[in-house]
Amino acid sequence: MLGLAACRPARAQLERDNPVRPLAAPPFGMEEFFKDVPHQPVPARVRLGRWLFFDKRLSADNSLSCASCHQPEFAFSQTTAVSTGINGARGTRKAPSLVNLAARTVLPDIPEDREQLFFWDGRVSSLEHQVLVPIASRTEMGLDQQSMVDRLSALKGYRPYFAEAFGSDTITQENVASALSDYVRTRMSGNSAYDRWAFGGQANAMSAEAQRGSELFFFKASCAGCHAGFNFSDGRFHSVGVGWDPVPQTFKDEGRFAVSHEPRDRGKFKTPALRDVSRHAPYMHDGSLATLRDVVEFYNTARLPKPIPNRSPRLLGPTVLSESEIDALVAFLKALDGEGYQDQPPRWFPR
Repeated sequence: MLGLAACRPARAQLERDNPVRPLAAPPFGMEEFFKDVPHQPVPARVRLGRWLFFDKRLSADNSLSCASCHQPEFAFSQTTAVSTGINGARGTRKAPSLVNLAARTVLPDIPEDREQLFFWDGRVSSLEHQVLVPIASRTEMGLDQQSMVDRLSALKGYRPYFAEAFGSDTITQENVASALSDYVRTRMSGNSAYDRWAFGGQANAMSAEAQRGSELFFFKASCAGCHAGFNFSDGRFHSVGVGWDPVPQTFKDEGRFAVSHEPRDRGKFKTPALRDVSRHAPYMHDGSLATLRDVVEFYNTARLPKPIPNRSPRLLGPTVLSESEIDALVAFLKALDGEGYQDQPPRWFPR
């Protein structure tokens, strides 16, 4: 998209391509979860954030944007096992989906877990902080925050839109974070086949196989023990054995422990949300499972006794699923694909 932006579009052309839009209503099934969110997006900031999200000039070498890893067509995730940053730097974790981050996903029944945390290891506690981390990371976009501010400040075309969004054309990292966060908050997903079946009274919205999978998900297979709530995530951290190497008795990635330094957190990762999960294989924090069926089969055996540190007590079992039950669970997971979050890059960017 940088090539398309190389010429200097007129302001009217920019604004026709990326207008200020009224905030969209949450898609069906999501209304109650988004109506009282603490940070309602501001339309002018959403427009600015959309440009910034897709603008490759926010990377050190102008090669990557936020959307390079959080791709709209894959529910703002990607289909590679791990992310690749500037200069071919290869990460160690899968890019998670950004849909439905505006609404709280933590289930607040345990006092110490009442704060919503971001990233697989929960290293930050606000969306405004989260959106800046990949920009500055040396293995991702590689542009430190002062350089980001200096680069954007040198682009005169951006100044009117910062002024419109914040009342001043002075560009700060806080305003960049606010605009990016407001754009991300508008990426809502709902009106899935499951929503229409469960909440809309449409008996045929899901196939009979997916309906059977729903019953398995919430009962026999106990998936909802961790994948709970509207977004199918409890927002907490669990060790399920992914990345455990039994020979040296270590985790390839220690997960939450690197943040908390609590031994009880070794190997724990945040429960991923399952909305639109079929659109961004492969799965798990390291992208080590290629298909949804692989994931279900993994959990079908993960319940067996294994000497894994901090193994989640929610892996109760064994609960052995048949081949047809695995098929039904996969059909149910595919029925969580929704709409409302879709987008495509702007054609033109401020210069």
